[in-house]
Amino acid sequence: MKSHSSDRRNFLKKAAASAAAVSATELAFIKAANAQSDMPHKELGTTGASIPILGLGTSQSLDPVYDKVMHGCFKNGVTAFDTALSYGSGASHEAIANFIEQMGDRKKLFITSKSGSSSVKGLTRGLDQALDELKTDFVDLYFMHGIDDVDMLEPEYIAMGDAMRKSGKTNFFGFSCHGGDVVEVMNKAAKVGGIDAILFRYNFRRYGDRELNLAIDNCKKAGIGLIAMKTMGSVPKELEAVADFRSKDFSLAQAKLKSVWADERIDSIVSEMDSVKVARENIFAAKSQQQLNAGEFQQLNRLAAMTAGYACNGCKQHCENAVADDTAIADQLRYLMYYECYGKPERARELFSELPAARREFRAEELAKATAVCPQGIDIAARLSDAHKALA
Repeated sequence: MKSHSSDRRNFLKKAAASAAAVSATELAFIKAANAQSDMPHKELGTTGASIPILGLGTSQSLDPVYDKVMHGCFKNGVTAFDTALSYGSGASHEAIANFIEQMGDRKKLFITSKSGSSSVKGLTRGLDQALDELKTDFVDLYFMHGIDDVDMLEPEYIAMGDAMRKSGKTNFFGFSCHGGDVVEVMNKAAKVGGIDAILFRYNFRRYGDRELNLAIDNCKKAGIGLIAMKTMGSVPKELEAVADFRSKDFSLAQAKLKSVWADERIDSIVSEMDSVKVARENIFAAKSQQQLNAGEFQQLNRLAAMTAGYACNGCKQHCENAVADDTAIADQLRYLMYYECYGKPERARELFSELPAARREFRAEELAKATAVCPQGIDIAARLSDAHKALA
C-alpha cells in the first residue's frame, strides 16, 4: 500500500506536467490581465467580507489534475469559486479540492457550495458532505440551492443557518433562486432576517422589472449580499447576431456583464467560464474602469426586446398555473437553453430524460393558454416542440 506522501508526490508530478503544457496563449492571458488594474472588490452585503466582483462558476467540466481556467482566474484576482453538490456529481468539489492543495492556502479563496435538499436534515448533511468532498474545514458561504418556496425561509431553516455559522462549518448562509418566485422569496428574506446572501438570476433583460427592483431594494436595506448569475440572458447565437451589437470597447458578452455591474446594488457576479478565452474576456471587463455608454445600453435594450420570445425568465407561476396539464414548461425551456446556448447537449438530454414522462407531455391547445400569460410572449408550444426534437 502506497503512503500518503507517495500519493502526493505522484499527484504533484502530474499537476506539474499538466501545468507545463499551458500554451503561450494561456500565459499571455495571465500576463495581459495582470497588466491591468487589480480586480475590484465589494463588501458582500453587511457581512464584512470583501469579495471580487467576478466569481468563477464551476458547473462546467473541470480538469481534476490541473485546471487552467481555475489557475488563470485565481492569478488574476478571481478568488471566489461557486460550486454545488450537484455539479458534476461531486466532480466540481474534487477538482476544487485538488486546486486548494496545489495553491497551498485555503484562506485565499472564498468558496460557496450548495445543497438542493428541501429538508433541514438533508441540508445539514449536505454541508458535511461538501466539506468532506472539498477537503476543507469550512466553506465561506453555504446556499440552499434553487429554492422557489417561501416555506424554506420559515424559522427552522433560519435556525439551521444560525447553527451552521456557530459550528464554524460556514461563515455565511443564504440561498440561490433560479425561478419566477424570486420576488416573493427575496421579499420574505428581507423580512425574516438570518440570510447573509442571495444568488439570483439577474441580467440586462430584467432592468425594467419593477417588482424585482423593489425586492432588490428591500434586500439591500436588510443588509443582504446580492450575487448575480445567469447574466448572459442567453438565446441562440444566430438570434443575437441579428441585433448586430457594436462597441469599440467591449464584446457583447462583456457588455452584458458591465450592465449588471452598473447596478450598484449587485455585489458580485458568478460566471461560468468554461475556457481560457472566456475567462480572459470576463476578467478584462471586470478590471476595466470603462463604463458602458448610452448607446451600448440602448443596444442591449433593443436586443432584449428583439429576442424576448426566446428568453425564458423561469417565471413558471404564470405559464404552468394557466394550464390544466402538469407539464414542466420552465424546466424544459431551461434544458433547451443548455442545448442551444450553453453548448451542453449531453447535460440537457440527461436532465430532459430525468423528467417524468407525464411532465414532458404537452397539448398545443393547452399551451396556448400559457403563451397568453407569458410576460416574454414566448410561443411555448413551438419552443417545447423544439425541446423534444433536440433532447428526446
